[in-house]
Amino acid sequence: MQFETISSISTPVGEGAIAIVRLSGEDAIEIADRLYKGAKKLTDTDSHTINYGHIVDPKTGETVEEVMVALMRAPKTYTREDIVEINCHGGIHTVNRVLQLTLNNGARMAEPGEFTKRAFLNGRVDLSQAEAVMDFIRAKTNEASKVANQQVQGRLKTYIEDLRQSILNILAQVEVNIDYPEYDDVEEATTSFLLDEARIVSTNIDKLLKSSSEGRILREGLSTVIVGKPNVGKSSLLNYLIQDNKAIVTDVAGTTRDILEEYVNVNGIPLKLVDTAGIRETDDIVEKIGVERSREALKGAELILYVMNNNDELTPEDLELLETVDDKKVIGIVNKLDLENKLDINYLEEHFKIPLIKTSIIKGEGVDDLENEIQKMFFDGSLSSTDSTYVSNNRHINLLEQAKVSIEDAISSAEIDVPVDIIQIDLIKTWELLGEVIGEDVSEQLIDKLFSQFCLGK
Repeated sequence: MQFETISSISTPVGEGAIAIVRLSGEDAIEIADRLYKGAKKLTDTDSHTINYGHIVDPKTGETVEEVMVALMRAPKTYTREDIVEINCHGGIHTVNRVLQLTLNNGARMAEPGEFTKRAFLNGRVDLSQAEAVMDFIRAKTNEASKVANQQVQGRLKTYIEDLRQSILNILAQVEVNIDYPEYDDVEEATTSFLLDEARIVSTNIDKLLKSSSEGRILREGLSTVIVGKPNVGKSSLLNYLIQDNKAIVTDVAGTTRDILEEYVNVNGIPLKLVDTAGIRETDDIVEKIGVERSREALKGAELILYVMNNNDELTPEDLELLETVDDKKVIGIVNKLDLENKLDINYLEEHFKIPLIKTSIIKGEGVDDLENEIQKMFFDGSLSSTDSTYVSNNRHINLLEQAKVSIEDAISSAEIDVPVDIIQIDLIKTWELLGEVIGEDVSEQLIDKLFSQFCLGK
């Protein structure tokens, strides 16, 4: 497909070592040549080379910037169009001036995500791969990065294409039955084949959907709230996990007055970690607001780390708080093991069916056990990005859930001997829904909406 040439800054805004202005389109090389002065013109230069020269304002003859220009000719480029990347010094003013010169000489400003959108429209990637580009950029752990990279490389695409091919095989057999209705053995063979193959498709869709909660955690992070009474070690735990002194730690109860949020990598799992004010009754107006915010944070938490002091006896406040989070996934942390034991751990184990991790955060003891317990709780003890296909995108999940309903409808109909031409309707719907995951049949409006969420210059 042919589009007008676009240009944008593809590096983060701000001062840095270098900044890149990227052009893509059939006139990209010609536009760059109007500005570039080097040993020879870019139009006479080999593809996939980097060239030293200067950017010169064609109107005034002023040398604007010393640059290295990367030249990549279609179709072996990110967009399958001609691409020129002008590598400038990283000053804000200079790179904006180079961008403006490209716009003044025939390019137009790229929309957010338009480079990746063109890669999709020109058939270089499918829609699931294009969407995974932003997951790759936003990945917060090495495991999340690996999963996103597998999506970019087409792992989900291959999985979906195999499912769609299986459905096409079923539909081909159904067509045989429709063409030769007079043969009973054909109908019987068709129904048997349909049920066997459709159940396999249904099972494989199930596998993808079961991976969705894990995939979403890798993509967005696990919303984790640290709670407990004042001065039990909540802020110390936060600081230990993030390896920084973000939270104030003192012996004075009620030091944390507000919500502190940080992302932390726990065995490859990104935790969106929230340190809350100690929950207790208080007359301090500011602390009381902090306590209320803590209770609100609990409502949206996917994991609660309930910290208790080994040197304190259990109080009604402890028991009340544990009961209020009974419907959540909770890990109890018995902290300050270096101090005398006054906490009734046996009572906790008998009355609250939650894992208990014993720690001395000040000495760094027991935190590894906590990290292993989190992995066990949400990933069955192991997190493998090398042999699993994770689904994390809400659009994909919604389409897969619909496809699951359609294939199950087809199976139910076949089991009660509904005519195969009626069953065919549900099979075709399943095939189309799976196609939407990889962009085989999507509206222009949806495509525009999806790519508008990308960063500018990608």
